[in-house]
Amino acid sequence: MEIRLHGRGGQGGVTCAKILAAIYAREGKSVQTFGDYAGERSGAPVRAYTRVEDGRITNRNKVYRPDHLLVLDPTLLGDEVVTGLKPGGTLLINSPEPLETHRARFGAFRVAVVDATSIARAHGIGTRSVVIVNTTIAGAWAKVMNVPLDRVEEVYRDLGLLSNFPAARDAYESVRFDGAPRAADATAADAAAPPAELPKVEPLVEHRSSPPTPLKTGSWRTQTPVYTEHLAPCSAWCPAGNDAIGFVQALAREGEEQAAAVLGGTTPLAAVCGRVCPAPCMEGCNRAELDGAVNIRGIERWIADHVPVARRRPAACADSKRIAIVGSGPAGLSAAYQLALLGHAVTIFEGEDQLGGVLRTGIPTYRLPREVLDREIDAILALGVEARCGEFLSRERLAALAEEYDGLILATGLQKLRTLAVPGADLVGIEQGIRYLHRVNLEGGAPLSGEVFVLGGGNTAMDCARSALRSGADRVVVAYRRTRKEMPAIREEIEEAELEGIEIEELVAPVAFHGDGRVAEIEFAEVDLGEPDESGRRRPLISERTFRVPCDHVLLALGQSGDLSLLPEGWELAEDGRLVAPDRAPVAYAAGDLATGDGTVTHAIGSGRRAAGLLLRALGFEAEVFERPDRSKAVPVTDIRLDHFGRAAAAADRHLPVPERLNGFAEVNRGLADGLEAHRCFSCGHCTECDTCLVYCPEGIIRRRTERGYEVDYSYCKGCGICVTECPRSAMEMQSS
Repeated sequence: MEIRLHGRGGQGGVTCAKILAAIYAREGKSVQTFGDYAGERSGAPVRAYTRVEDGRITNRNKVYRPDHLLVLDPTLLGDEVVTGLKPGGTLLINSPEPLETHRARFGAFRVAVVDATSIARAHGIGTRSVVIVNTTIAGAWAKVMNVPLDRVEEVYRDLGLLSNFPAARDAYESVRFDGAPRAADATAADAAAPPAELPKVEPLVEHRSSPPTPLKTGSWRTQTPVYTEHLAPCSAWCPAGNDAIGFVQALAREGEEQAAAVLGGTTPLAAVCGRVCPAPCMEGCNRAELDGAVNIRGIERWIADHVPVARRRPAACADSKRIAIVGSGPAGLSAAYQLALLGHAVTIFEGEDQLGGVLRTGIPTYRLPREVLDREIDAILALGVEARCGEFLSRERLAALAEEYDGLILATGLQKLRTLAVPGADLVGIEQGIRYLHRVNLEGGAPLSGEVFVLGGGNTAMDCARSALRSGADRVVVAYRRTRKEMPAIREEIEEAELEGIEIEELVAPVAFHGDGRVAEIEFAEVDLGEPDESGRRRPLISERTFRVPCDHVLLALGQSGDLSLLPEGWELAEDGRLVAPDRAPVAYAAGDLATGDGTVTHAIGSGRRAAGLLLRALGFEAEVFERPDRSKAVPVTDIRLDHFGRAAAAADRHLPVPERLNGFAEVNRGLADGLEAHRCFSCGHCTECDTCLVYCPEGIIRRRTERGYEVDYSYCKGCGICVTECPRSAMEMQSS
């Protein structure tokens, strides 16, 4: 007689098999019992076997065709578990469900049911989390097989299990089953299976392969490994919503054409962002914990410089709408691009003579060459976008546009400049930095001489300082009320400014300007830092300690804010970016800095995408609305197997030598030499077909697909989770079976 038991680690299945063997040994039978398990954790599927024979037992194999089957855990119960059980054989199930439920499913067998878990729990066998049912279900087995209860008691006494006998007795009395046990001779006859049904046993030296077991062990698992995609931190950190990991991996595996196609799905300004973006994607990069973040910004620029990303054909739209966009900065251009791609007629209104907004008027050419900007704007116009330049709109004209067009997007940026209310602020020689940059970028230059002070610590301050140095200033000082650490400017811009000889004066605030008609001195007060304010930075506290320094020119870069005076009478800007009016409901949205105040090109691109989606939704289209990814869901570095990756320093951008920079406004950062940096990407949360799962699978049941990816033979997968644990990039996860 052959018995097979199915249970989970911690339930005592192997001990149960030994108890059954001990019961029959007391009858004078020959018995054999063993388990089939290795280092399984608690809860993992476990098999055990018992053989009973009148004579000597010579069969050392596992039990593949059992006469009887015990299932200690009902979650294991399935067609695969009962594989091999002979027709009419006993199937004893630990289950709270009635006998009829299981009889309907397993009518080919003699079914027996007992709620061993409840009985064992009532007798305190095991723990609250893991109930041990072995000694309990053995009592039910005795009843089903007509074994006297006193014999069970004797065995428990011999094995030191007498304290568990009351539970066995309860199971003996409560088990429900069909009919009488099969005759011993019938069992023995059935056990002698025809030779054709069993594999041929060859001499050891003749073995070339191991035939697969007919028992499909997939039913043993409680969890299933699946391939999935998790959010990569680089993509999660991108305010424009670029698929950062997508274009980096596309470059590494398929080339720049495919990488450009990925980028073009979210932005028309990849070459621009590859130069002026503060690169929050690199701040989130997990590779920073190993040997330095991947130079994602440099990769984006390299791709866009080789293959224009906006080379797309607009879709056909049967119900095309006419959309007006006011402002041609990064937000307006981004919105225009998305709308034009979907087949809508877009017109951009720009007050300057050329498109580009702050990209053209506020960013110097040594950071953003005009041929690069023009190339990407031309690609947007090639989609059919119309541009009307040279007219700054009035409130009345804006209201008329809302009537004339089906939808309106207002992307006018931050037009209101912050000033200083201190004595002498109106002296000649004190100028807003934004206006100075406008002169530098659009009016053929703005020569300066002598000592120039730039007040502020953002990107505009750095642009003013570096432009002033190139425009003839003898000395340039950036004065900031906090420390260099708190400066909001891009780190690289601060470092480049210092490398070029620009000085940074920390913890000072201007309290007065002095001069006879023209500024000659700045009076600074020393600043102490207090507790953090709403920005998270320590609050500057101006002291009474002052000093004066001579100067010839002052550039104010103190920040900007949105100017809502352009809005028609009664219009308001809602929190969600909608423009609302009291007397009508214009389909209008604000975008970019006017809507968010974030102040970066990449944020503006994302805001333009979002505004385009919201506008189309309001017009009745089923449009996708961009939402910034939830950073908390990104793959953390703790989920990356850093030991799988070799160290390799990040590829650095090439730069124009310092002496050559100051002779003019030639581009300083020359970008990457090639695209090989893409190969440093971990590909966090995304499978790269590295074969690690295939190599580490102890069952050898993971295979490559014909096309891409892998497949798991779940009929044999035991759910051990080794493949998931060893995946270097968290591209797999365990899911409940």
